[in-house]
Amino acid sequence: MDFELSADQVALRGAAVELLAAECSTERVRVAAESGGFDRGLWAAMVEQGWTAVAVPETLGGLGLGTVEIAVLLERIGAHLAPVPLTQQLLGLAVLADSPWGARLISGEAIAAAARTPLSRNSDGSVSGRPEPVIYGARADVLIVPCADELVAVELSAVERTPEPAMDQTRELAWITLDHAPAQTIGDTTAVDAHLDRAALYHSAEMLGAAEAVMNLAVEYAKQRQQFDRPIGSFQAIKHRCSDMLVDVEGMRSAVYHAAWAIGADDPEASVAASTAKTWCSDAALRVAESALQVHGGIGFTWESDVHLYLKRIQLDRSVFGDARHHRARLAALLIQRLESGGSVLT
Repeated sequence: MDFELSADQVALRGAAVELLAAECSTERVRVAAESGGFDRGLWAAMVEQGWTAVAVPETLGGLGLGTVEIAVLLERIGAHLAPVPLTQQLLGLAVLADSPWGARLISGEAIAAAARTPLSRNSDGSVSGRPEPVIYGARADVLIVPCADELVAVELSAVERTPEPAMDQTRELAWITLDHAPAQTIGDTTAVDAHLDRAALYHSAEMLGAAEAVMNLAVEYAKQRQQFDRPIGSFQAIKHRCSDMLVDVEGMRSAVYHAAWAIGADDPEASVAASTAKTWCSDAALRVAESALQVHGGIGFTWESDVHLYLKRIQLDRSVFGDARHHRARLAALLIQRLESGGSVLT
């Protein structure tokens, strides 16, 4: 089995790095953070490059690529702290590409949001409830969310949204209050599981990119910062921290790309792989960001340092669609189900 990215996937990653280097500098991220957490110019550039359509079938106007390619792009989104709703858009298009919403979502004219907390179904078929704070919920036109044993799409044009200040200022966050809102059923319980799997993977891929980027910031700082007439990176304690960060990042990479392959291949273990990725990345990314903060010392706590931006981005990604505790419980339930059906936890 070949665990390396293909030539086309490497080329996609290179194109993503090039676009983000030109359109998503730290300065632009900070401007977006101060003005609400959305960079319209960057969003337009991504749409023009076909990022929203990356996994949409060619027959529906997409590029016809797969989940691994999505992970490649979202890893770069996390690395550059991109203030755009690409993760949410891809979650929406995974289930709405072949619907009246498809073309509008591909073009970026409409924006999707996604949530994990199930809604309640009313007797008239409408839905009610208030999911957890939703990333880009105030800007979104449609919400993808579970409702009992179904996956539904809710048009948000007439729905109350309340912006919620967040630690991560590079993205918008909002409460969405639904009261007898019309909803379109777009899938059964299998679709709900797939939605949760994709969301866990997508946010894990973002955390991978953010963790690697903040690790690189720490390594470069350790090379340059002098103490006792020598770079602090020459001290054993700093070396050990940097080594531990690398171990965590590479473990995250393995978990993320295994889950991306499993989901893309419709592997029976996709849910296990997705929850494993979210569990590991939620814990490991935080360890990396905290270690980077320690390497930087006091300067890492200041607004001028980029370290705190990555820490805050990771904090939000690790909590949405279930934190590490939630996914450990989900893993336990999946493995118990496997044992009860006569399987083994080692397969």
